[in-house]
Amino acid sequence: MAEPAAILEQTSFRQKRRRELLIFVVLAFGIWPIVAVGTVASYGFAVWAYQIVYGPPGPHDIAPARPNSAE
Repeated sequence: MAEPAAILEQTSFRQKRRRELLIFVVLAFGIWPIVAVGTVASYGFAVWAYQIVYGPPGPHDIAPARPNSAE
């Protein structure tokens, strides 16, 4: 009676290992790349929306040079 239990235990170990490998592959090559792209895209959208409201970075107080000036 000990043999069938050992075979069943070995089969369930292989099934668990295969299931864990499948979950790892789905996470590593499916879900995490989507999360990474979504994070970068949402940050880019936030910067774009901020610049729409407050303008691009840089000095805004500088008056343009007068015509025929040495600047």
